[in-house]
Amino acid sequence: MTADTLQHIPLTSAYLCQDCDSVGNSSMRCPACASVVLMGLAGVLDRKEEIAASNLFLIPAMAA
Repeated sequence: MTADTLQHIPLTSAYLCQDCDSVGNSSMRCPACASVVLMGLAGVLDRKEEIAASNLFLIPAMAA
C-alpha cells in the first residue's frame, strides 16, 4: 500500500453506513452506496465519553 492510497478520517467526522458497511466522512449520504442510514462513529468509539461515564458510578452517595 502506498501513501497515495491512505486516507485519514478524524473520528468526529467518520460515519458507518449500515447498509454496505463502508466508512466515510459524509453525514448525509454514504459515498459508496448513497444510503442515508449512517451512524456516527465518535459516539460509539470515543473512549473519553466512556471514561467520564464510568466515573459517575464511583462517586459515593451522600447520606441524608
